[in-house]
Amino acid sequence: MMDFSGVWVPLVTPFRSGDVDGPALRRLVAHLATQGVAGFVACGSTGEAAMLDELELSTVLRVTLDAAQGKPVLMGLSGVRPDRVARRAEQLAAEHPALAGYLLTAPAYVKPSQAGVLDFFRTVADASPRPIVAYDIPARTGVRIEVRTLLALADHPRIRAVKDCSADADAARAIVADGRLALLGGNDDELFDQLARGAAGAITASSHLRAADFVRLHRWMAEGRLAEARRLWHHLSGLVGALFAEPNPCVIKGVLAMQGWLADEVRAPMRTAARVAVERAEALSRP
Repeated sequence: MMDFSGVWVPLVTPFRSGDVDGPALRRLVAHLATQGVAGFVACGSTGEAAMLDELELSTVLRVTLDAAQGKPVLMGLSGVRPDRVARRAEQLAAEHPALAGYLLTAPAYVKPSQAGVLDFFRTVADASPRPIVAYDIPARTGVRIEVRTLLALADHPRIRAVKDCSADADAARAIVADGRLALLGGNDDELFDQLARGAAGAITASSHLRAADFVRLHRWMAEGRLAEARRLWHHLSGLVGALFAEPNPCVIKGVLAMQGWLADEVRAPMRTAARVAVERAEALSRP
């Protein structure tokens, strides 16, 4: 059984002159792997996956796997037609044997019923040779993965966790109480609250900066060192707010560019973050 606990980094995708910058991605992943993070997500929403073609998606995954120093890598997976998404899951696993699993969203835009959402995840999971983290992010997909659907999905042997971006505290508590799916915090500003509810960990874009402190926060919460964790979160929460002052990952990329990790480039229709927003976040990223 795969362990989904700890802090996972949903990686940005570096660009240079419009192309995927593999060397910059390799350096960034290698650096973060030394900070105690549990693993990585390639080609999620933070990675601007919707703006990447299939060759670029495979390139990002390959570079991430090569640089991850043995840490597990999840691949972002999305789509509307379950048969096509299932084939993509099979194909990626065949092409990348080291791939640990998938972060799978509900079908976007079409707003299926919960029965349709359930069928979608089961179809992909039946075909997938790797574990799946269900990604509940209604702000992007337009549809919830409701608690009753998640609990039904927990019966499937390859659906093992949920990344929760629903902002639904009752749903989070229900998942923890049921115990079959690992709850992973997904909204960065809720990280402390989700860990306090019993989340196993988080997939948090903010951990591109001060990664070791986010790892420390998770460890202290798991150890019951609440007062120390609260003080650390008081400092980290300011950084989180600054990093999400503009659409993700614009500010994060701006800060990483200031620190020399990559070029400050995003793909249209995204726009690079305002200088004042980047400078404020960069100042808060210093320990």
